[in-house]
Amino acid sequence: MDNVPNIDDVVQPTHDEHSRQRFVSVLRKHVLTEFAADVRTVYDKRAAPRFTRKHGRAPKTGLEIRKEMKDEPAFQEWIALMQQAQYMTWWSVQPAIERRIPELVQVARAAAAANPTGGSLRLDPSVEIPKTVTELDVHLMPGCFHTEHVTDDVAQGALYHFGTQVFSGGLSHRLRGGWGATTAQFLKIRYPHFRPAKYLDLGCTVGREMFSIMDAFPAAETFAVDVAAPALRYAHARAQALGKTVHFSQQNAERLDFPDNSFDLVTTSFFYHEISVQSGRKIAKEAFRVLKPGGLMINQEMMPVAAAKDPYYDFTADTWNEFYNNEPFVGAFRRQNLRKVFTDAGFKAANYLEIKLPNYGTWPDAVFAACVRGEAVPPEVENGQAWFSFGAWK
Repeated sequence: MDNVPNIDDVVQPTHDEHSRQRFVSVLRKHVLTEFAADVRTVYDKRAAPRFTRKHGRAPKTGLEIRKEMKDEPAFQEWIALMQQAQYMTWWSVQPAIERRIPELVQVARAAAAANPTGGSLRLDPSVEIPKTVTELDVHLMPGCFHTEHVTDDVAQGALYHFGTQVFSGGLSHRLRGGWGATTAQFLKIRYPHFRPAKYLDLGCTVGREMFSIMDAFPAAETFAVDVAAPALRYAHARAQALGKTVHFSQQNAERLDFPDNSFDLVTTSFFYHEISVQSGRKIAKEAFRVLKPGGLMINQEMMPVAAAKDPYYDFTADTWNEFYNNEPFVGAFRRQNLRKVFTDAGFKAANYLEIKLPNYGTWPDAVFAACVRGEAVPPEVENGQAWFSFGAWK
């Protein structure tokens, strides 16, 4: 928006820093794909037959596979490289952020003061940050989402924003569409008459997916909550520069201060796997409370429920995230009955929604629309190269 600088532009990596970021993106892609395929070969040729000889059957769970694979050198090397590449993701963007912290804070303050969009930023220092945030550097991100280094800090918001760009830089499906754009198109095709007037995003961080939803429903009054003040400050500054009117507030999604029957649409993205099962149940109940009758809560994850995949997928997804990436709730999230989570929260079982969606923009529009309608699902989508979305209508 005119006269409001884009806070993203403050962070300017040097030539060497940019090269380092590109290298880390390529390294992560290599470890996630080519090296992972070599680990699968070791499993097929060594670990799986060994397990079958010992137990008289094939492995049934990811945990069984982990016990059989943990002493394999290929697995140990893969995990070590995965972890180092994850650390390097954040390290590669930190210098460019840290040397510009005063300018970042200044731009965020100026954007908040000018407030050309008419949005708002409501921070509450009394909000207790959950231990799932304070006790863990989730994704191995130094300082997690909430740490503040200076007054009115935005550094962790910047770290998340630029770090996740490096993190996903080697994965083209994250660049061309993203869950926000995919979900927006899903809703427009599957439910063409759905036009939310009031929209709430939970765990918004810097607002990337939320902004895509807003593009699809520009008339919706938009609210966003997170427990992390630095992320909210950064998201608010981005919203001002991008011309997005959003009302940000620092809240725990388990205990929202919005009235009953307030929203037509509630969303989360990359959120449920980072919280405990108990917290997820509370949040589903809160979503039911604040949704209007006929409203929708829809959530996105990259990993489908365990029953939807094979044990080896469970092994790779759960082992990496639970044991080495500071996301200890991934396995419990994937093993729970999500339909029951939502029916226990008050939603009707018939209104539960669960679908794997191909990334919008990666696939031709006709293929995407056919998948949304359930007419034809490409094998790649069925086998996991898709977003996993779930939720319910009230």
